[in-house]
Amino acid sequence: MNRTEFDQIVEWAEPHSRVLDLGCGDGTLMQLLHTNRQVSGYGLEIDPAHIQSCIEINVPVIEQDLNHGLGRFDDHSFDLVIMSHTLQRMRRPDLTLQEILRVGKHCVVVIPNFGHWMARAQLLFKGAMPRYDNIPFEWYDTPNTHFCTINDFFELCDDLGIEILDQLYLNVRGQSSFLAKLWPNLFTQTAVFHLSRNP
Repeated sequence: MNRTEFDQIVEWAEPHSRVLDLGCGDGTLMQLLHTNRQVSGYGLEIDPAHIQSCIEINVPVIEQDLNHGLGRFDDHSFDLVIMSHTLQRMRRPDLTLQEILRVGKHCVVVIPNFGHWMARAQLLFKGAMPRYDNIPFEWYDTPNTHFCTINDFFELCDDLGIEILDQLYLNVRGQSSFLAKLWPNLFTQTAVFHLSRNP
């Protein structure tokens, strides 16, 4: 996750709100939210090295495999739930998204866009699965089990009755651009969505 994504998520988070960061990594985002928005809450993480990093910077963290669901949390336990670069790794992204919006009033989801022109070009001209900075894995060792485009995500939100409150489209440099805003499915490499349930 780059600084632009961090800054946008911090902007969407309400001061003094309760936040859950799913797949929180080394805890950098939660630390930033606590410093800038005085949020409370914690992260969920499965990687032991990341858990240790969270502990070292005093970010509360729970070890949990997100594929097992969020059953330990009551409905609307959090004001904001964050899932960054993780949804496409879940066994059932649709069920995961529903769970996120059960425990959180709002959520932020960050996804890589597999419809980006570089991914399309590699498939078309090389006949091989895309591999570049945002998707650095080989086809055989990738943790990404679902290859989602921005259009696919729009359709999923529509099917699940989820409202897209706001979005940020970032290009290959991790910046917002005219082309990414104009044709997001073609020129966006990373998309950041602020979501809620439709009233």
